Amino acid sequence: MAKNKHEKYTLEQLRHSAAHLAAQAILELYPNTNLTLGPATANGFFYDFQPTENLKEEDIEKITEKMHEIVARDIPIIQKEISKDEAIKLYKNNPFKLELIAGIPEDTVGLACQGDFYDLCKGGHVESTKALKHFKLTGLSGSYWRADKKNQQLQRISGIVFASQQDLEKYEKLLEEAKLYDHRKLGKELDLFSFHEEGVGFPFFHPRGKKIINILTNFLRKRLEAENYQEISTPIILSEELWKQSGHYAHYKDNMYYCKIDDKENAVKPMNCPGAILVYKSKPHSFRDLPLRMSEFGLVHRHELSGVLHGLMRVRAFTQDDAHIFCTPEQMEHEIVELIKLIFSTLSKFGFAKIKIYLSTRPKNSIGSDELWERATNALKLALEKQGLEYEINEGDGAFYGPKIDFIIQDSMEREWQCSTIQADFFLPENFDLTYIASGGEKKRPVMLHRVIYGSFERFFAILIEHYKGKFPFWLAPVQARILTITDDQKCYACDLAQKLKDHGIRVEVDQSGDQINSQIKAAQLDKIPWMLVVGKKEVENNTITLRYLNGKQEFGLTLDNLLEKANKELEVIN
Repeated sequence: MAKNKHEKYTLEQLRHSAAHLAAQAILELYPNTNLTLGPATANGFFYDFQPTENLKEEDIEKITEKMHEIVARDIPIIQKEISKDEAIKLYKNNPFKLELIAGIPEDTVGLACQGDFYDLCKGGHVESTKALKHFKLTGLSGSYWRADKKNQQLQRISGIVFASQQDLEKYEKLLEEAKLYDHRKLGKELDLFSFHEEGVGFPFFHPRGKKIINILTNFLRKRLEAENYQEISTPIILSEELWKQSGHYAHYKDNMYYCKIDDKENAVKPMNCPGAILVYKSKPHSFRDLPLRMSEFGLVHRHELSGVLHGLMRVRAFTQDDAHIFCTPEQMEHEIVELIKLIFSTLSKFGFAKIKIYLSTRPKNSIGSDELWERATNALKLALEKQGLEYEINEGDGAFYGPKIDFIIQDSMEREWQCSTIQADFFLPENFDLTYIASGGEKKRPVMLHRVIYGSFERFFAILIEHYKGKFPFWLAPVQARILTITDDQKCYACDLAQKLKDHGIRVEVDQSGDQINSQIKAAQLDKIPWMLVVGKKEVENNTITLRYLNGKQEFGLTLDNLLEKANKELEVIN
């Protein structure tokens, strides 16, 4: 992570150290608290702890004051190594820390110390608490030990920290802006989607929201067809044995939905990969068939905890713009390069110009041999380097079946989101005995590449709502134009104009409210319609239209041909 321009510390170091600062403050205020884990996150930090009595929101102010007091003490932060036996003695009354210590394979453990406070840690801190004065605690919430609802309930304190007051205030301003343009708020105002108690965590898309989903689908489908993808569709319910074979059962079993059919256990798919594998296996393949690029807009289900559900950002059912590419090892580098190009060119259409790249390596709970992991990781590295792209290594954050490249976009409010990913997989082809006939007639094993661009339609839609602040560009707007009439006398002209525009593919509607023109304009502005086409007596007489944009700018005396020319120019962005 890059260093902040004001200081010598990275945001990662600041956030990591601030988590320890919060933990020290909590221990000083509530000495019998059991500390657990407190990592830096993509947007700040948190610390999970087990108090003797649950803290309340009003306690945040007291903890904040204590943190500032510790900052003012200017306590040096010292990192050292101690034996596991010594660590066990230090934490003899903390079962959470003892569990962590037991899971460390080395004979020693890291310990970060600041004054009388110490915590298990691998290091990566600022030099002194003095560097942490620009922070803010953002809330208290519930959590579970190791994020497992079967484990003990904990409390979590969250916060943000920056190297300067200026950066902190800038971030707070962005947070306020984010609240104003929250996709849940705008989704209701623009009549895009809703949620209901009858299906907690399952989104209901309204006509306008579904229109945008369809536009996103058709836009991507057209691009994929040009890249020689073949679209498939696989079942939502598949046998439990398939998920055990693929390895998903071992990693997702607590987040999967199950049902019994003909006395056999089945599961609702949390991933699309096994379905694509079965399609590949349905017939023999030659090297001449490869690369075989299969795309699928696949609906998946995951049983997320109710506490983590968050609008369209975190749901229990979502559609992935999945693709699975089966290729020879020799084709792999070229395919990854082409995927990188496709991802960049697609994301650019939405105005995402700032993109970070992370190469995520083998996690602890992975499957497959060291050799296959090394081959896959090197292939991803080589493709990135051949493209001259800068990237950072994200140790241990790969998928359980293979390493991956993650693409992090920055939206209009300078927030970062991980959407697109490319994963190289040697394991599943091995596990399912996938083969192709090579040029010499022998059977060989293909490589399987997994990729998404949007990630999930639901989450990407939410990001777009907030990125555009509800003001979708002309090509993506569910209603591109609304015709407003000065009086009802112009309704026939308006309806005739609407039909002509519809015949040319423009999504248009006529305001039938009968309200005064100012009220019609206000309603169109609230609905964030890109074009308002105003017609009165003069426009009818001259067979013209007045075009009013959402920002208030107007153009008078336009003909139908003028409008169509402008519309075509707006649509050039997706061609």
